Amino acid sequence: MLELNSQTSKCKRVMCCRVTLATVLTLTAFVAGCGTTPPARFYTLNAASAPAATTSNLSVSVGPVSVPAIVDRPQIVVSTGANQVALDDFNQWASPLQNNIARVVAENLAAMLGTPRVTLSSQSLGADAAYRAVIEVQRFESTPGEAAIFDAVWTVRRSRDGATQIGRTKQATRRWLPRIVEQ
Repeated sequence: MLELNSQTSKCKRVMCCRVTLATVLTLTAFVAGCGTTPPARFYTLNAASAPAATTSNLSVSVGPVSVPAIVDRPQIVVSTGANQVALDDFNQWASPLQNNIARVVAENLAAMLGTPRVTLSSQSLGADAAYRAVIEVQRFESTPGEAAIFDAVWTVRRSRDGATQIGRTKQATRRWLPRIVEQ
């Protein structure tokens, strides 16, 4: 009986050592895996035009801006093949894409029109603007190392009489991002 208790006690110690070793190895592997995660990078869009001297008193309110649901997220979405996209968790927009686009359009309009009175529709100053620009982005696609496509329909409405002008902007660029390689 004494020999049986001794063997049972020895088995319990061996099992306890194995469980402890397995736990330590698992935690070490987990910590090592976490230590190799690359840092996230955040991006914004930039205005194409430099601010110009004030030459106009025209007032414009920009927005709202809508974007396709597929790109309405923090991660940059890239096309990886026919009918296939990937979300890049390590390359993200610093702010919502609609806000980015509205801000850049407002900055470009202020520079092109020579007026500091260009606001975003979310700002209370936009309520009395002479013109309102509404933008519906229909395509915002990118294929790393190949191309980016931007296609938007815009409507400009004059406040005093409701007259509207509708237009479309399409822009395609080549070789805009380095190729992202999956590992």
